[in-house]
Amino acid sequence: MAKSKAKSVYVCSSCGYESAKWFGCCPGCDEWNTMHEELKATGRTASKSLSNKNLKVLKLSQITSDSEIRHKTGSDELDRVLGGGLVTGSLVLLSGDPGIGKSTILLQICEHLGNFLDILYVSGEESAHQLKIRAERLNVKTSRLNFMCETDTELVSSYIRSSNVDLVIIDSIQTMNLNELSSSPGSVSQVRESTNMLMRCAKELSIPLILVGHVNKDGNIAGPKVLEHVVDAVLYLEGERHLSYRILRAVKNRFGATNEIGVFEMKKEGLVEVPNPSQMLIAGRPLKTPGTCISCVMEGSRPILAEVQGLVTPTGFGNPRRTSTGFDYNRMSMLLAVLEKRAGFFFGNMDAYLNIVGGLKLEEPANDLPAAIALISSLKDLPVRDDALAFGEIGLAGELRSVGNCELRIKEAARLGFKLCVIPQHNFRSLNTASFKNIEIIGAASVRQAFEAIL
Repeated sequence: MAKSKAKSVYVCSSCGYESAKWFGCCPGCDEWNTMHEELKATGRTASKSLSNKNLKVLKLSQITSDSEIRHKTGSDELDRVLGGGLVTGSLVLLSGDPGIGKSTILLQICEHLGNFLDILYVSGEESAHQLKIRAERLNVKTSRLNFMCETDTELVSSYIRSSNVDLVIIDSIQTMNLNELSSSPGSVSQVRESTNMLMRCAKELSIPLILVGHVNKDGNIAGPKVLEHVVDAVLYLEGERHLSYRILRAVKNRFGATNEIGVFEMKKEGLVEVPNPSQMLIAGRPLKTPGTCISCVMEGSRPILAEVQGLVTPTGFGNPRRTSTGFDYNRMSMLLAVLEKRAGFFFGNMDAYLNIVGGLKLEEPANDLPAAIALISSLKDLPVRDDALAFGEIGLAGELRSVGNCELRIKEAARLGFKLCVIPQHNFRSLNTASFKNIEIIGAASVRQAFEAIL
């Protein structure tokens, strides 16, 4: 029997970097004061003979995909993000800010999944009485939903193997711990080893497992980065605290497309689906008002219309202010420089503000043109046509560059009643304009041409 002993190591709580000595700044991620001491068991173990293992190697032609089973969650928006439903044997990580609605949406889908699955809900943060109160508020009454208030990963895994549950929800993975590890719950080693144990359990039994993950102050998932590598899908629930809308975004999905989003609205009965987010985001917009322009952004395979608002006023300070909400600040500064140098619009003594309505964050370069038009419209005090929208990337020479999924964007605009769409000239040349009868399409080579065409 090999003797084992424990040695002290320092592990970064941000990236999982291990070192024999302490560092004030982590060499792996350059974060300060993230190295924490942990005890790590070491020792030689007897190697097992490979001849005793039954290794099974399959050719690609021998493997079939017919065994993939997807369970509908009862939420079309969630099914869209997951790629069509919850796959058996999959490991899904759901993360988001505190109070954003992670536990709410999971408890809501239990009502539908409880019609044909036995569900185990493991809570390490709430008591059974608290879960009961929430279930009554969300009108969850299924009899096949079982609660377990436990934080010991070994006990949970043992119960999963001995019972016949079909779906397991862990809320949250940062509260789970293994007694053999001396570190506290939520540490790098505890999260890593607990996830690996639960993953092996889910894969061997072919049951879907949903993990709730906390986020740190930077908005990233707390714990080691290996947590995101191990799971099959990573979902983020986003939204502003003062707004009722929530966006569920897939940043990783082995069974579907990434960057898909689902839109929900938080109400007293829980998270309610928003089947037409474009209509929701542009509802109530001011008409015949300078400083606003409609854009079409691609979120995964879904085109969504968003309102971009710009405000330009004379500055009262020595240096003009530049502020953006939902739009990259550095990108905005570049656009202002291009508009001054290439298009002849002077913003040097003007405060400029840019806002994306509805809490969306527009990161796609195709939103350069509507942002520039909104700023020019406010500067010149000229309103943009109410039934018009624009999209396109702006280069440093003031030219409009082509963007992808042009036809999908135009179809979404036509479906919502828009009559004019200004697009880059390169997209216009390769577009079959005859297939769009209810909307006028104009191709522009520069940002100035686009602004003059959309008035």
